[in-house]
Amino acid sequence: MNAQGRSRDARHAGSDDQPRGDGAGRTSEASAWRAERRAAAAAHADALHRRQKAESDRARAMLADLVARATAHGPAPVPLRARSFDGRHRYRTRLAGWYLRQDESLAVSTAGDFYVLRAPVSLASLWRGVELTPQDPPLVLGAGGKDGESLDLDVAISRVLGGA
Repeated sequence: MNAQGRSRDARHAGSDDQPRGDGAGRTSEASAWRAERRAAAAAHADALHRRQKAESDRARAMLADLVARATAHGPAPVPLRARSFDGRHRYRTRLAGWYLRQDESLAVSTAGDFYVLRAPVSLASLWRGVELTPQDPPLVLGAGGKDGESLDLDVAISRVLGGA
């Protein structure tokens, strides 16, 4: 309440340009805006998915070429081992292939599948080994990591083939 006994809301009740009523106009505008935002977000998500799929397809083709060249001319595939998330244990896998990073955290199998060689800590895995699931390969290994931790896939492939 102010000094004249009127509340602020009462003083400004008719001062805006919008007609007072049931608020249906504002509700429809808000729902239209939300629908537009939802559609824009869906379009962005769809574009991101398409871009990631195209990147993975290019990387898969590069890895298939690596497997073909390495199988024909060497180096020979090695048994792949996974490391525990804490880095203290190494686990056997049923996979053979080539490590893509010097820290042996990423590899390509002889079937051309890309693997992240990490597994949860498990006492049973020390004896039984671990089953890993192939992942979608990126064109940049370790993208978004610390400085010096990212590596282009073509550079990793040339290292495997003895080019660096």
